[in-house]
Amino acid sequence: MSDLGEAFVGATETHDVEEIRRTLGAGLDPNGPIRGRTPVEWMIEMYVRSPRFPECMAVLVEAGARVGDRALLAVLLDDPESLAAVLAEDPAALDRRFDLRTTYVLLEGATLLHIAAEFGNERAATTLIETGADVDSTARVDADGLGGQTPLFHTVCSNLDHCARTMTVLLDAGARTDVRLDGLRWGVGFPWETTLFDVTPISFAQCGLLPQFHRDPGDIYTNVETLLRGAGRRVPERVNVPNAYVEGS
Repeated sequence: MSDLGEAFVGATETHDVEEIRRTLGAGLDPNGPIRGRTPVEWMIEMYVRSPRFPECMAVLVEAGARVGDRALLAVLLDDPESLAAVLAEDPAALDRRFDLRTTYVLLEGATLLHIAAEFGNERAATTLIETGADVDSTARVDADGLGGQTPLFHTVCSNLDHCARTMTVLLDAGARTDVRLDGLRWGVGFPWETTLFDVTPISFAQCGLLPQFHRDPGDIYTNVETLLRGAGRRVPERVNVPNAYVEGS
C-alpha cells in the first residue's frame, strides 16, 4: 500500500477529517483500490463510530468518490433533506437491500434504516421512519440460520455508545425489544469475531460486557435500562457497575 493509502486508512480509524482531506488533496484516488477496497468501503468498514463519520464521507464525495445509490449516499451523509427528496422520487428505496462490510453486526440484506442505525445517523433514521420505513425490518438470515436482526440491534452496544440516541429514536417509533434471533455473528473476519445464540436486543446489549466488545459497562447498563423501559418492564436498582471484581483484577 502507498504511503498515502496507509495514511488514509489510519485516518479512517479515528475519523480524522483533516487527514482524509490532506491525503485526497495530495493525490489519493477517491475511487482507487487500497488493499482491494475503495476509500468509501474503508470508511464504512472501519470500527470507529462518531459524529464525524458523515463529514468524513462528505470529504470523500467532494473529492469525487462514488456511492452508487443516491438514497444510500444520503443516509451515509446523514443528510435528511437530500434523503427526503430521493425518497419522494424513489419510495421503493425504503425497502431496498444492501450488503456492506462492517467490523461489527453484519449489514447483509440490510435496509437503509439498518445502515442509519449502524452508524448512529439519527437524522437519517428519523427521516426514514417519518417516510414509512419499517422499524422492525429484518436483515438477511444466512445458511446457518444466523442474522435476521432489526435496526435496533445495531444501536444497543455501539462503539463509544455513539448510536444510543438512534436507539431511542427507534424505540420511540415502536421498535420491538422482544425480537429473538437464533443467532448473530459479530465482527466477522476480524480477531474479535464472535457468534452469539438466542439473541434479543436486550441480551445483545449485555454482550457489550464481553471483553472483546470494549464497551463501557455504565453505557451498557444505561442502554439495557432504556430497553427495559421501552418494553414496559421493571428496571431493577443498578448495583456493582462497573463490576468491582473485574475492576480489581
